[in-house]
Amino acid sequence: MNAVPARYWHRLENGRIQCDLCPRDCRLRPGQRGLCFVRQASENGMVLTTYGRSSGFCIDPIEKKPLNHFYPGSSVLSFGTAGCNLACRYCQNWDISKSRAFDRLCDQASPSQIAEAAKRHGCTSVAFTYNDPVIFLEYAVDTAKACHARGIKTVAVTAGYIHPEPAREFFSHMDAANIDLKAFSENFYHRLCAGHLQPVLDTLAYVRTHTRCWLEVTTLLIPGHNDSVEEIRQLSRWIVAHLGEDTPLHFTAFHPDWRMTHVPPTPASTLQLARKIAMREGLHYVYTGNVHDPTGGTTRCPECGQALIVRDWYAIRHLAITDDGRCPRCGHRIAGHFAHIARPFGNQRIPVHLSREQVMDYKIERGGNKGGSP
Repeated sequence: MNAVPARYWHRLENGRIQCDLCPRDCRLRPGQRGLCFVRQASENGMVLTTYGRSSGFCIDPIEKKPLNHFYPGSSVLSFGTAGCNLACRYCQNWDISKSRAFDRLCDQASPSQIAEAAKRHGCTSVAFTYNDPVIFLEYAVDTAKACHARGIKTVAVTAGYIHPEPAREFFSHMDAANIDLKAFSENFYHRLCAGHLQPVLDTLAYVRTHTRCWLEVTTLLIPGHNDSVEEIRQLSRWIVAHLGEDTPLHFTAFHPDWRMTHVPPTPASTLQLARKIAMREGLHYVYTGNVHDPTGGTTRCPECGQALIVRDWYAIRHLAITDDGRCPRCGHRIAGHFAHIARPFGNQRIPVHLSREQVMDYKIERGGNKGGSP
């Protein structure tokens, strides 16, 4: 286990350490960990216990993050660590985010090794995902710096539950982010996530108005909990008013997991209705996810209706948008970041073991001359 000094904390008069990273404001005695489980108080302050260690690396399509307007068709090297600063009862990655056992951290790599691996595998970007990257801010920021030095973009997949000061640092190093807006209800956040809605809204508005980070939003719809017509309408109206009509919104399907196995999966019809509601409220780019729905995966020009990117799950079946992000029929500028992709990455998922790659690189380098002594 690798521990490095952490930022964003202060010492209380009673000798405890308060973590100032997120709205939980955990107050800890030396040796105690916050709810996220990876930030720990020590005699000298606070440490991040998972720096340099990962629950695994994988090359994914960028559409899986999901990001539909950030270099569509490109590949992204994805990784996470362990733990989370929310306690969602329905967590779809609970084996990682709820982990209290560091044997889940089966791979390790330095920031520069991650950046080099992304470049070696031809990835356009590196994504901090699987668990929430704000809790390993120091590792994510150092990795982002290493990536940018090599021309690699960075992506954060996060719930946005972070205080304003660390948010300024974190998102200043991100080229794109998909932020979960889990519901448009304080009651939902309190009951099902042990958190609050307003800090997430604040993060979304900050990223949209004060950074250059490309933003997309995801809402996982859970039957009977956050899928009412009125709540979807209010959520959509807030996004239009505070983030803009060009902000892509993804409605994704819940499947029974963690502590909500009694709730049925989200019907595709629920996602399709939510998409129609959001578009009626003025959003230009609304998508469905975790279901097979080519219509809900298609990017259309909001000006003339031309199908510009047709997706089947994560595979791109038709790509008509110009390299500079315009509709070829009417010339309308499509919000996002686009570039020529000779061959879209598609539905692939390629696990990568960086620690093994490093060993192999070392052996090749050491054994470059046949018969040479080690």
